[in-house]
Amino acid sequence: MTEHEYTVEAARAAADGELLGPWVAGFLASPGSDNAALADKLTERFRFWTGPMRLPISRLNRLAGPPGEPVLCPVDDDYWRDDVEEMAEQIDEEGWTPPPVVVTLQGDQLVLEDGNHRLEGLRRAGEEGAWAVVGFETAEERDRFEPPTTLSGP
Repeated sequence: MTEHEYTVEAARAAADGELLGPWVAGFLASPGSDNAALADKLTERFRFWTGPMRLPISRLNRLAGPPGEPVLCPVDDDYWRDDVEEMAEQIDEEGWTPPPVVVTLQGDQLVLEDGNHRLEGLRRAGEEGAWAVVGFETAEERDRFEPPTTLSGP
């Protein structure tokens, strides 16, 4: 797949064709993400996907991120390479929409599995929401899921 196959529009087309799971696996294994192990782990456990949908950044539980943000493991700002600033500039100045972040529903939490840098770029650009694809363990969880409707606040 090419870079153009990992856009919000491409994810939407995959969802329309009921191929969002394979799209997520391909995206995670692609150059840039280079995370085939995560692709295997996620698509084995989370077999049912929906999206893309716009979710509030404040509702996404990040595994890692800058101090002062809601994250499980705060990391120094040096971790956020120059590409995060470049992403923020592209989003803010050029209207670029990054590929969707990959999220899973775990209990009542939306856990960010892939896209920490994209999410931080969006946050730095002043965005309140991010396009996301969401994985579920069961079809029932997916069918009952009601995405948060407000882009501001918790």
